[in-house]
Amino acid sequence: MGETANDAAPAGRDPALTTDVAERRRTRHRLISPLTRRILAVNLIAPAVLIAGFLYLGEYRRGLIVAELKSLDTQAQMFAAALGEGAVEPDSVVGERLVSGIANQMVRRLVETTGTRARLFQSDGRMIADSRILTGGGTVQIETLPPPEDPQGSVNQMLGVYDRIVNGFSLDTDIPYLRQDDAARNGRFVEVQTALRGEPEKAVRAMRGEALMLHVAVPVQRYKMVLGALMLSKDSHAVDQAVLEVRRDILKVAAVALVVTVLLSIYLAGTLARPIRRLAMTAEQVRQDHGRKVVFATLPDRDDEIGDLALALKDMTEAMWERLDAIERFAADVAHEIKNPLTSLRSAVETVGRVTDPAQREKLLTIIQEDVGRLDRLITDISDASRIDAELSRAEATPLDLGGMLATLVDVHGTTRENAPTLRLDLIDTGDLVVIGIEDRLVQVFRNLIANAVTFSPPRGEIRLTLRRDNGAIEITIDDDGPGIPDGKEHLIFDRFYTERASGEKFGTHSGLGLSISRQIVEAHDGTITATNRHDGAGRTVGARFTVRLPSGS
Repeated sequence: MGETANDAAPAGRDPALTTDVAERRRTRHRLISPLTRRILAVNLIAPAVLIAGFLYLGEYRRGLIVAELKSLDTQAQMFAAALGEGAVEPDSVVGERLVSGIANQMVRRLVETTGTRARLFQSDGRMIADSRILTGGGTVQIETLPPPEDPQGSVNQMLGVYDRIVNGFSLDTDIPYLRQDDAARNGRFVEVQTALRGEPEKAVRAMRGEALMLHVAVPVQRYKMVLGALMLSKDSHAVDQAVLEVRRDILKVAAVALVVTVLLSIYLAGTLARPIRRLAMTAEQVRQDHGRKVVFATLPDRDDEIGDLALALKDMTEAMWERLDAIERFAADVAHEIKNPLTSLRSAVETVGRVTDPAQREKLLTIIQEDVGRLDRLITDISDASRIDAELSRAEATPLDLGGMLATLVDVHGTTRENAPTLRLDLIDTGDLVVIGIEDRLVQVFRNLIANAVTFSPPRGEIRLTLRRDNGAIEITIDDDGPGIPDGKEHLIFDRFYTERASGEKFGTHSGLGLSISRQIVEAHDGTITATNRHDGAGRTVGARFTVRLPSGS
């Protein structure tokens, strides 16, 4: 199937750019906007890092292990003292020794309520009692059953993976970790050997998986004589369970915190993304609308940057429509003004070929020359008017001394014009009469106003330029002694192509754009220009007055 009108790339437009714009439009209709995803990501990073730090609990776990070792050490000291008193018999060779049968019973009874495993070793390192081995007609070994399956096994697996990752980056130097398999193979424990030398010893051995086995070995003595060594062992299930409970509590709080963070992020993203998306859709409607019916909403409930953006876009759209209307009116006016000399020119050209009278032919050729000259002036002024906006937006404004500028114009007028009205400059205020503006364009304004005054002034008349300060502005007035402005035309004379010819002036001498261009330049400088008539005491019109007000730059 062919492309639709909306999808087809207009002629002269980059297809890649059109595709990118279309992709962005499709993105706007996603359930979760890119802006929302970014806000969620940024807001979740900080609590995620904090939660990961809380879940580590390395110091807490080490503290529990140290506490368990101290508890085992206390139990071992008590049990060793009891064995040294109750499980000893005289020996003819060594003096005293531990009795295997009695020691085995005492060991099992002593640790029955503690949940630990006790092993008793003779002075030669041979194990003579184990709380997990029952004797009497045979040997029965007691094994601890594994805990029942945890309904929250997935949480435990996740925490186990986390532990393996964290342990890969951390080194515990406070507690020596030994391998349980090493002692199981050779049947000799380093801590037992130390205890047989009369010194208590603690050790933590790593088992399969993440479990640990805690060992405490103490010497069994009687009257300072080492008869053997007692080793108490306990797995880290209680420690791991305590850590797990704390972690579960942290995860519960973290889940609530994450839910609140997500909800607040979605709310924040909504307060940002929804109005921006609304403005973008409105801008798209404005782009596609040809009837100029779409108007930006001002979002009056938003007293923030987005509200300012909406108001700025609304003002920009209205200014754009005004500019387009002005361009359309300007184009229509240009077509109308050019059509008149073109019509006259075409009639003269068509007629000159049929006229045989040399005088009539010469007259028609004169008309053709005048119409061509008028077209040239029109095109020059129209080109100048069309460039003003662009030049005013690009040119850099600088401080300008209006007194010096007008004095130069007066001097130039006096040296270049003969039999012209006299031009006089009056400075009402002294000091710096400075404005911020574009010199070439302001010179163009005053030259247009002076030329207009010269056109309507009598040959020996006087044109007066007055410069003064007035309430933070610089005011310039140009007075002439001409016939003045027709009543009711004071505002129309600034319209494009409006002309009011002086008596005796040839038709088509002026394009009617001079005063319109002057107003455009003055308003671009945040100033105003007005025209009024001057009257004498009897109320008669004695001339025209043009007033230009510009903001003071000093």
